Formats: sequence, C-alpha cells, structure tokens
Amino acid sequence: MSIRSVMMSVDEKRIREFAYQIWESEGKPAGQEDRHWDMARKLAEAEALAPKAAPRKRAPAKPKVAAEPVEKAVAAKKPRAVKKPAAG
Repeated sequence: MSIRSVMMSVDEKRIREFAYQIWESEGKPAGQEDRHWDMARKLAEAEALAPKAAPRKRAPAKPKVAAEPVEKAVAAKKPRAVKKPAAG
C-alpha cells in the first residue's frame, strides 16, 4: 500500500477530530487552522499505517486485603532518636 493511497483513504472526519483536539489543547488560538489541519492529517495517516495491536489480556484481580488500622501502623514505626543540643 503506497502512502498516497493511505492519504486518500484517511477519513476526513478523523482528521477533523484530531485538528479540533489540537486546537483545544493549544488554548483555541485564532489563525492556526492550516497548521492544525496539517498536524491532524499527519496523525491520522500515522494512525492508519500503524499495525493494529492485539487486545491485551487482563490479569486476574488481586484479592482485597483489609487495611491495618492507622493506630497500629503508626505504633509499629521505630521512634526517632532525640537530637542532642549543639555545644556552643
């Protein structure tokens, strides 16, 4: 498949969606339509040429473990040593 055939087959609706997202992400500036459209066209072309990834298998959910009460967690910490006053 040539790049030209991909360019012709890219859906204009997808380009329009990309251009709108780019325009919004840049704070909706005026006068940047051509640049946004060009960027969007390139994104849509790359998307069309990219191989489709196989869906990922989800890992089984881990069993939920009850959280320790806060008092226990705080009491389990080792207390800090008291600093000695500087000799002076």
